[in-house]
Amino acid sequence: MIVENQSNLKVHFAGLENQDFAQILHEVSGINYSLFTVFPLIAHEVGIKPMKMKTCTNNSPLYLHSASRHTIMDSGLFTLMFGAHAGKRDAAFIEKWYGLIVDFVNRTGFKGTCVEVDCQKILGVQKAQEYRKRMKNDLPNNRQINVFHIEDGQRGLDEMIEFSEYIAVSVPELRATGKKQYTERLANYIKAKKPSIDIHLLGCTENKLLNNLNFCSSSDSTSWQQVNRFGHLKMNDGTKTLSVKNSDIPIEKLKERYSPKIEDIISQWMEPTEKRFDYYSKYALAGEVLIKQYSLYAGNQE
Repeated sequence: MIVENQSNLKVHFAGLENQDFAQILHEVSGINYSLFTVFPLIAHEVGIKPMKMKTCTNNSPLYLHSASRHTIMDSGLFTLMFGAHAGKRDAAFIEKWYGLIVDFVNRTGFKGTCVEVDCQKILGVQKAQEYRKRMKNDLPNNRQINVFHIEDGQRGLDEMIEFSEYIAVSVPELRATGKKQYTERLANYIKAKKPSIDIHLLGCTENKLLNNLNFCSSSDSTSWQQVNRFGHLKMNDGTKTLSVKNSDIPIEKLKERYSPKIEDIISQWMEPTEKRFDYYSKYALAGEVLIKQYSLYAGNQE
């Protein structure tokens, strides 16, 4: 269990390294579970300058940990290997990145759960296992999520289950390789082999999987961002998916629902203009409707 008396899967709202967004979702929408990436907080140490909002500071993880019932810190390796800042990543680079993660956690006092340095795809299964063991020793006050990748194979999976208290299955990876149908089989195999283990479904809020795998402990998604990123808000009410265009959500209704709470949060970081109110309040609305959706399929999100 990741929280006391847990009885079902808890969906973590991801992408909350920016504290303004985190405050909106926690203090207005009422979410309880969060995930952020350490990437923008340490990337400058290796000469990478990511796009970073002023609301992303070393205090953001501490805020999340205090506001959430459970918080996960992602290692940022996906961004470095395959995302916006992909490039050649050798053993020396990974070693440097690992050291920066450990230093960040110790320096800031972050007490949440940390995703391991899952470097199987570039350094091999054995090296990933070495980092796994090191992190357990270097961060004894933080739970660790160990991530299964296709490169691990059956033997690597069994070794990981034996070692781990908390294991992740990458749903996007299985989907990209045409093996999405193995998600349920993998999760059931892991749980049957070690009933006490916690399972995280990386990048997953697919309704069917949330329902069928609600014995898992957690999952995460950035679906709350779609309302401003893609211009629409989607929500499934248990029978059908509803979609509302961003432009069809009247600001008058948002003001009735969210004033003055959202203005108060915005004013902590910037001037609270009407345009900014409209932007942040739509994230608050997305958070609210998605909590209801996740509760329908995965169970309560308290």
